[in-house]
Amino acid sequence: MRLRFLIVVLVLAGAGWWSWQHFGARALRGQPIRYVRIEGAFQYTSKDRLKQVLAPQMKQGYYHADMQAIHQAIKALPLVDKVDVKRVWPDAVHIKITEQKPVVRWGNSALLNKQGDLLVPDNIEEFKNLPLITGPEGQEKKLLEIMKGVYIVLKDKSMQLAEFHVNERRAWRIKLANGMEMQLGRKAPLENMQRFLKTMDLLGEEQIAMIASVDTRYPNGFAVTWKPEAAAIDWKAIAEKNKNLI
Repeated sequence: MRLRFLIVVLVLAGAGWWSWQHFGARALRGQPIRYVRIEGAFQYTSKDRLKQVLAPQMKQGYYHADMQAIHQAIKALPLVDKVDVKRVWPDAVHIKITEQKPVVRWGNSALLNKQGDLLVPDNIEEFKNLPLITGPEGQEKKLLEIMKGVYIVLKDKSMQLAEFHVNERRAWRIKLANGMEMQLGRKAPLENMQRFLKTMDLLGEEQIAMIASVDTRYPNGFAVTWKPEAAAIDWKAIAEKNKNLI
């Protein structure tokens, strides 16, 4: 008799149930495992990977399959957070999987969850829409908390943070979703950013959209680089006219 798998995943987002039948191997010992039910709201763990890690134990049969080994094999998969495995008489195994929820990319090949824990997926490309953080190794949790603060400050100005970079000298550089870059430096970077954002209130949306980059690492002003297509603007005149607001 061919070993038959029925894997059912309940997707909490409402996509419903799906079934999967595979494996043509015969149980090696005793009562075969005829059904495997996998439950969980996951999207990053593929059916093929699950088949691969489950196959060795499924072939051992109902009484000899090692539930702890199954647990460890699934828990070792990228982005799997929690796993619960149990044998269900007379011929089934039930598995519940909870995935990690990455919130940002860390460097070129890793992710962070909301606690700042490091995650390494099989394919980083599918997470390219997440914000990016780069920084010194071992500073993941600290930099994620700082990034959250930067994100909130920018959101209050209807701006979206895309990248947050901190180099070995602890100097900040950020990039917005619209492409604008800000060099914030190492000394009071958050204050520098807030000071510039206050100045941006003096400009219209069209002028703001024409800013390519800004360097805030000056004690009494900023260096602004405009996009090539930007119309001429007298930045000094604007600053002088509204100096009491800056």
